[in-house]
Amino acid sequence: MDAVVLARMQFAANITFHILFPTINIALAWVLLFFRARWLLTHDAAWLSAYRFWTKVFALSFALGVVSGITMSFQFGTNWPGFMEKAGNIAGPLLGYEVLTAFFLEASFLGVMLFGHGRVSERVHLVATVMVAFGTTLSAFWILSLNSWMHTPQGFEIINGEFHALDWWAVIFNPSFPYRLTHKLLASGLTVSFLLAGVSAWQLLKGKTQPHTARVLRVGLTLGALLIPLQILVGDMHGLNTLKYQPAKIAAMEGVWQTERGAPLLLFAWPNAQTRSNDFEIGIPKLASLVLTHHADGEIKGLDEFKGAHPPVAPLFFGFRIMVGTGLLMLVFSWGGLWLYKRRRWSAADLPRVLLIGLSWMTFSGWLATIAGWYVTEIGRQPFIVYGLLRTADVASAVPAPMIATTLIGYIVLYLALIIAYVSVIKYMAEKTEVTTGSAA
Repeated sequence: MDAVVLARMQFAANITFHILFPTINIALAWVLLFFRARWLLTHDAAWLSAYRFWTKVFALSFALGVVSGITMSFQFGTNWPGFMEKAGNIAGPLLGYEVLTAFFLEASFLGVMLFGHGRVSERVHLVATVMVAFGTTLSAFWILSLNSWMHTPQGFEIINGEFHALDWWAVIFNPSFPYRLTHKLLASGLTVSFLLAGVSAWQLLKGKTQPHTARVLRVGLTLGALLIPLQILVGDMHGLNTLKYQPAKIAAMEGVWQTERGAPLLLFAWPNAQTRSNDFEIGIPKLASLVLTHHADGEIKGLDEFKGAHPPVAPLFFGFRIMVGTGLLMLVFSWGGLWLYKRRRWSAADLPRVLLIGLSWMTFSGWLATIAGWYVTEIGRQPFIVYGLLRTADVASAVPAPMIATTLIGYIVLYLALIIAYVSVIKYMAEKTEVTTGSAA
């Protein structure tokens, strides 16, 4: 393979692994704060049990997120030195702000949060939990600000081929940033909601309920039921923003090869890059135009208008449908599960087995939706690394392809092993405690 393609694959492998853990930690930190507050208000031991169990999951996720993030940052210098040479005046400060504010804030209070209960006052421990939760969100703020700027750059000037900031406010709050940040925070919330519900459902299925199982299941289902409609709404707004600033990405997502009005929403198709058309199309007439332009006869630009400067179609077309399909499953399981739970008068022991099996299968559904959506976002920016201004191929290093391939294989093997270990540890923790009388009530 070409060295640039291999370098992209290596960075994709790193960021795919890394993004899994911040996606959990951003929302889980706030859920832990909720558990902590409920314990202080009620002194119900079940809430303290929930806090202690899920704090361990947070610590494990934090550790893997940090080490994979360090590896990923090194790749800016090894595989993409041209990016930092040309855009480092923008990227460097934003990454630096993330370290100086968010990461230091998390690191400073994480030890107190993990090991300080019983050693410091309840008030100090609560403050530590608040600071860690705020730090995780602030970290997402800075990282997504940079990523959004790479998609919708503004507030800069180019001097001798290098980007220089003219207005940091415009750089940070670029046109796609509010939508991208909100979409990511909601995705984190949904990921955690199904992680909570899935682990709790697994405990019920295996007869390994802990004092907090029923409460955590209720929290997970409630959080999912509240967030998924918001995610659908924000997703629609994000799509309209993308149509305005990155129409080639939308055309690839919808499989629109030639500009057309009243474009159908394709439920299924097989994009054919050779014929520049779709095979086996199954679609709903005019619905894509209605969704994207809010007019049934609205115009959607086709890929032919972008003269080859557009992303590959198949990854975006299928990735978008995987993300949306997973989101619809989340809607069904969260609303249906919450309705059944409430109908059983909040008795987890009476929930149908088929629901518990379904929720256990949905435990890591947030990961699937996040990765699919992230691929749509990042592949959709190609062939540019800074959209419309700087091509990816122009900033790659001269590292020989065989060397990149060797390290790529090493990364993939290591990351697969770590993911298997991560899931195995959570499974072990979930099954560690035997049944206690009334714990599923």
